[in-house]
Amino acid sequence: MARIAGVDLPRNKRIDIALTHIYGIGRHTASKMLSDLQIDAAKKSQDLDEDEISRVRETISQDCKVEGDLRREIELNLKRLMDINSYRGLRHRRQLPARGQRTSTNARTRKGKAKTISVGRKAKETARKGG
Repeated sequence: MARIAGVDLPRNKRIDIALTHIYGIGRHTASKMLSDLQIDAAKKSQDLDEDEISRVRETISQDCKVEGDLRREIELNLKRLMDINSYRGLRHRRQLPARGQRTSTNARTRKGKAKTISVGRKAKETARKGG
């Protein structure tokens, strides 16, 4: 099992797909890197020899910001936005959508489960009776 950037790559997947399990490497970056290294993208990750694995590992460590470093940088960027009280920082602090999406009906992923459900017929009747 190949271990690159602290991540165990899945053995039975193509190497271009297996590399996307590393945080910060997508399909485009993976296929571009493999073509530069002249490694067949259709090869399974378990079929790579040690030389190919070391070349991929070396390229990732030199050219890409991945895993912990990338997560830390993103976290610091968000913290900076919150510290300078920018609009985007306020939206992140309040856990609301930061890119202009509507919130009156949607944004449930960001806002969480709805706190109140629309008032039904039974609740309206008890409110009229004063009970």
